[in-house]
Amino acid sequence: MLITRAPAKINLTLHITGRRTDGYHALESLVVFTGAGDTLSLAPGPVLSLDISGPTAPAAGDGDDNLVLRASRDLADRIKGLTLGAFRLEKRLPVAAGIGGGSSDAAAALRLLAQANGLAPEDARLYEAARATGADVPVCLAGRARMMRGAGESLGPLLRLPVLPAVLINPGVPVETRLIFQKLGLQPGQNVESPQHPDIGSGAPPVEFLADVAKGRNDLEDAACLQAPVIVDVLAVLRGARGCRLARMSGSGATCFAIFSTPRAAATAARAIRLQRPEWWVKTAALR
Repeated sequence: MLITRAPAKINLTLHITGRRTDGYHALESLVVFTGAGDTLSLAPGPVLSLDISGPTAPAAGDGDDNLVLRASRDLADRIKGLTLGAFRLEKRLPVAAGIGGGSSDAAAALRLLAQANGLAPEDARLYEAARATGADVPVCLAGRARMMRGAGESLGPLLRLPVLPAVLINPGVPVETRLIFQKLGLQPGQNVESPQHPDIGSGAPPVEFLADVAKGRNDLEDAACLQAPVIVDVLAVLRGARGCRLARMSGSGATCFAIFSTPRAAATAARAIRLQRPEWWVKTAALR
């Protein structure tokens, strides 16, 4: 039995630079990951299957459109005789939440299949299968901080970040990514005139790093707040918490994050928010 984690993906920034002629939106995004998330295991064998359990399993969908199965088939299309097997997914992350849960699950499946078949992590066919499965799957393969550009296919080098204690909140409202992008109203071939993404390098001290990230933005935030007004409340709660250094929405929402001055400040804020809003999904995290 092979086991790996499928951590949540957090967009610290998300700049939309236009819409390409192929219909995809062009973006620049600083992507980081949590230390925990879903858990995926694989018992290698001749038959591909998927069993899902866990607190958010009912919303994940276990049909043929599940990204774990799609990624596996996409890799099998590229490698004749690929050993597949029985996947078991312990689903903890909220679904349709802007934190790439399905994409991270798919990337985890590709990592497990690579391990089962003796494929090197840098095998180009893994990236090709990831790209075929979904725009966010390639950046989830390594599960480490880096810049993502284009429609997700252009990845920067892995980044070394300072310690980033964080609190994640999802208010329990699913947000459909397609609808949020539609609200931008961009036509194919249209570019966006906006400030450039700040340069982000490895090894910057926390104050400098957060100052650079604060110069960025999430261009989907306004559209998502119109679709799910509770996001405004989530951001207000996070920004009002003691020790909050930066709060923003991740991806297309509705999950929001806040980076805190210390792990203790993050834990204290999370406890207080859970007491006030027990219906919200509230988690502490170390972003990397």
